[in-house]
Amino acid sequence: MSILEAIIIAIIEGLTEYLPVSSTAHMIFAGSIFGIQENNFVILFNYCIQFGAILAVVVLYWRKFFDFKRLKFYIKLACAVVPALILGGIFSDKIDSVLEKPIPVALVLVAGGFLLLFIDRFFKNPTVVKEENISIKQAVIIGFWQCLAMMPGTSRSAASIIGGMQQKLSREAAAEFSFFLAVPTMLAVTVYSLTLKKWKEGNVEMKGYELLASNSDHLGLFLLGNLIAFIVAIFAIKFFVGVIKKYGFKMWGWYRIIVGILLLIYFKFYQEV
Repeated sequence: MSILEAIIIAIIEGLTEYLPVSSTAHMIFAGSIFGIQENNFVILFNYCIQFGAILAVVVLYWRKFFDFKRLKFYIKLACAVVPALILGGIFSDKIDSVLEKPIPVALVLVAGGFLLLFIDRFFKNPTVVKEENISIKQAVIIGFWQCLAMMPGTSRSAASIIGGMQQKLSREAAAEFSFFLAVPTMLAVTVYSLTLKKWKEGNVEMKGYELLASNSDHLGLFLLGNLIAFIVAIFAIKFFVGVIKKYGFKMWGWYRIIVGILLLIYFKFYQEV
């Protein structure tokens, strides 16, 4: 992976992590379209630059994350992330195999787009408009909804926002809780990828941090990618909150459908899959 390729992927991650359009799908497609050679470091890079994006939430909402008197806030996040930790551990290898197949991911992108076209009609008359009013039970249910995003192309943000709206959260409250839930979820993914998951280099298996240390360029690209994802995500979050307050989710539905169809055409007719 070159410096330019790392910058492109990091910008895409920062732009799409908190939008309901699937950052994983966009990184997969970008890697294929730009001819980025996929290897274990590239896969690890794609997973772990999400850490930079989650830091953007911590910075923008630092009063919530560092108000240690609000114990219930931390309990809700801890309970909500448990389903993803359990199911993610069980299905990790199967998820990795799907990541190699862009056609199924594009199909999921389109299907999710049709759902977003009507999501504002499905869940009307919300009763929860602030994070403080979300119960632990509602947080856990939203956590299970988030697990739908284990299928690449679904979008973690979209799944958890839809789950929030199904639990009577306003779209603004659902989006914000989705942001908050991303922090422990993506932190767990990063820690697992760096310290527990085994990556095969040739005939040698190594941990993620060992893979970073195995090449002098890896660590530099890793840090650069996280920095860029962090900066871009700050602007993306502010933009997204403003858009959903004014327009809802329909525009993101059309975006997913159009992009998904274009990518299906590209991978079906212009590139061997």
